Amino acid sequence: MTHNGNGYYRIRAFREDRDLTQKKIAEILNMSQTGYSKYETGENDIPTRILIELAMYYDTSIDYLLGITDEVKPYKRKNQKRHD
Repeated sequence: MTHNGNGYYRIRAFREDRDLTQKKIAEILNMSQTGYSKYETGENDIPTRILIELAMYYDTSIDYLLGITDEVKPYKRKNQKRHD
């Protein structure tokens, strides 16, 4: 996974742009704040399930979160439940 050596900066940017804490995002993902923090810093790779949940929550694509594309707008999705 691509994370520019500085962690997964895009998940941090999305979180900060929405004035959310790591604790709040961790609660949404049903995990600890410490575990989530390790994703942002790149200490741990992000599991597929978490990437899917983050992409759906932030209304973007996994490719964007991973730095594969600079297109923020998500692909057209199949009918799936979203976090609001």
